[in-house]
Amino acid sequence: MAEAVLQVRGLVKHFPLTRGIVFKKQIGAVRAVDGVDFDLFQGETLGIVGESGCGKSTVAKLLMRLEEPTAGRILFKGEDITRLSGKALKAVRRNIQMVFQDPYTSLNPRMTVGDIIGEPFEIHPEAAPKGDRRRKVQDLLDVVGLNPEYINRYPHQFSGGQRQRIGIARGLALNPEIIICDEPVSALDVSVQAQVINLMTRLQKEFDLSYIFIAHDLSIVRHISDRVGVMYLGRIVELGNEEQIYEHPTHPYTQALLSAVPVPDPESREHRERIILAGDVPSPANIPSGCRFRTRCWKAQERCAVEVPPLAVPPALREVAGPAAHESACHFAAERDCAPAGG
Repeated sequence: MAEAVLQVRGLVKHFPLTRGIVFKKQIGAVRAVDGVDFDLFQGETLGIVGESGCGKSTVAKLLMRLEEPTAGRILFKGEDITRLSGKALKAVRRNIQMVFQDPYTSLNPRMTVGDIIGEPFEIHPEAAPKGDRRRKVQDLLDVVGLNPEYINRYPHQFSGGQRQRIGIARGLALNPEIIICDEPVSALDVSVQAQVINLMTRLQKEFDLSYIFIAHDLSIVRHISDRVGVMYLGRIVELGNEEQIYEHPTHPYTQALLSAVPVPDPESREHRERIILAGDVPSPANIPSGCRFRTRCWKAQERCAVEVPPLAVPPALREVAGPAAHESACHFAAERDCAPAGG
């Protein structure tokens, strides 16, 4: 197996809830990320999916140290980057870059494309001598499929897909090992989404990149990811490869998500069972005891209210030789037929 370039252990981010103006008193906390564990291996794409508000984007910000974790460790090649600051943190950030969701607001409208893509060289001057920067920026534009002559244009002169290519070029500038993609195609048209995904797949092979790909579109995640983690209320509840998650899901939440994916074939649509979850998603400021999914789960029993299920291969499936034997945080994990989210 390839080497793990990133290891996340017990990652937690709680945002305090306070009362008062002059004398503030903490009355609770929003548990946005509440104990996340995963590994990212060299050259792979790890997809992270879940409903809005489940903590996906907060995980991305924590990995970049744009937010400070409340607890937990983030190990980049064995070094805990949560303990780094100053020059040491700056050096690590060369190897972990990010592509943001909105391709327009993530680009400064007052800067030319050349200045935007070349800005990382101003922060890390050792990456490119001043005399070579213009040529390097033009090379990056060419790599992402844009005309190098566009170097003096401004963001408003480009389409949404072109702007996202500029964002990808900026992420590649320092030759990183990891790129965190926070819903990079959700603001784009479907045809443009495919172009950007194909570009990212090509760049991954060309530069030996490792991706963390965050999205809510299960079909896109399936297309690009080697492994997929399903998040619910701040935790990963199921983790496995593409076949395990999409063809053999064992967690009720994953099964419900897959059953909600639109199916273009009318005949297949007629023969599948739609899982309708009861109630609303609980507030991350008031998470249920035990299994956090129990308030919406049709399998919930008394045990679920008192015992937190670990993210592990369920005992009932450990003896099964097949894709159903993968990590699932459910006391009663079992397979259930679900319509696949695209091929």
